[in-house]
Amino acid sequence: MELVTISSGALTARINPLGAELWSLTDAAGAEYMTDADPAFWGGHAPLLFPVVGSLAGDVFRHHGQTYALPRHGFARRAQFEVVEAGLSYALFRLVDSPETREVYPFAFALKMAFALEGASLHMAATVSNRGDEPMPFSFGYHPAFAWPLPDGGAKEGHVIRFAEEEPAPVRRVGKGHGLVLPEKEATPVKGCELALSPDLFVADAVIWDELASRALSYVSPHGTRLDIAFPDTPQLGLWQVPGARYICIEPWAGHADPLGFDGEITQKPAIILLPAGESRSFRMDVSLAPR
Repeated sequence: MELVTISSGALTARINPLGAELWSLTDAAGAEYMTDADPAFWGGHAPLLFPVVGSLAGDVFRHHGQTYALPRHGFARRAQFEVVEAGLSYALFRLVDSPETREVYPFAFALKMAFALEGASLHMAATVSNRGDEPMPFSFGYHPAFAWPLPDGGAKEGHVIRFAEEEPAPVRRVGKGHGLVLPEKEATPVKGCELALSPDLFVADAVIWDELASRALSYVSPHGTRLDIAFPDTPQLGLWQVPGARYICIEPWAGHADPLGFDGEITQKPAIILLPAGESRSFRMDVSLAPR
C-alpha cells in the first residue's frame, strides 16, 4: 500500500488510493492532526461515504421493484481509486462504475476526489457524475477523524466545536444494532454556537444534525490550537467517536441513514439526492490550521 503524499510546506497530506482516504495531515513540525487509528477503537481515518450515508434498512434498497444489498456507508470506502494526477500539492482520484458495482448499485457513475494544499489549508472536493440515462439516487458524506486532543492542545476536556451559526434545532440519533435514524428528537447540546465535547455525548452513538444552520465550524482546543472547517455543499452533519478514543469525527453529509420504519424505494428516501442524467454535483470540504 503506497500512499500519495502532497505538501504545501505548511501542511503535508497523505492519501490512500484505497478509498481515496485521507490518512494523515501534519504541519511543518510534523504534528499529526488526524486520528491515530487505534484498532482498539476504530481503524478508519477519513472514509468517503458513497453511494449511501449510514445504514439502509436491512442493508438493502429497492429500485424499480428490484432489491439491492449495500453495506453501511456504501462501497466507495473499500474501492480502489485510480490515481489520475499526483503533483507536489495536488492529487486527483477517480472511481467509476463496474460490473461489480452495478450488481449492488445499478447506476453508471463517476466519483472524482480532489485534494489540494494551499498554505495551511487542505481543500477537498468530491464530484459525483451521472453517466447513465435516468436520474441517479445517491448520498455523499465525509467522515474524517481528527485528533482529540489536538496537537499541543492540552487535555481532551475543554475542546469545543464552535458553529458559524446558532444551532437551536434538535438533534437525531441512530438506534443501536440497526443504525437507522430514530423518530425521537433530542434537545440540542449546543449552547448558542458552542458545543462542549465530551465522550459522554457519544454513548448513544453519533449526534446528527438534519436541520443544520451552519456550513462552517471551528474545532478548538483549550490551548488555542484550532481547525477551521467549511462544508458549503452538505446540509447535514454527524459527530461521532467510540467513547474513550483519541479522535473526533466531524462528518459533513448530504444524506443520512434510513429512518426507522422506512420501506419505500430509494428515490423516496428522505434527504436522497436525485441527480439528472448527464449532470454532476460537487461537495467541498476545507480544513484550515488557524494561526496561533
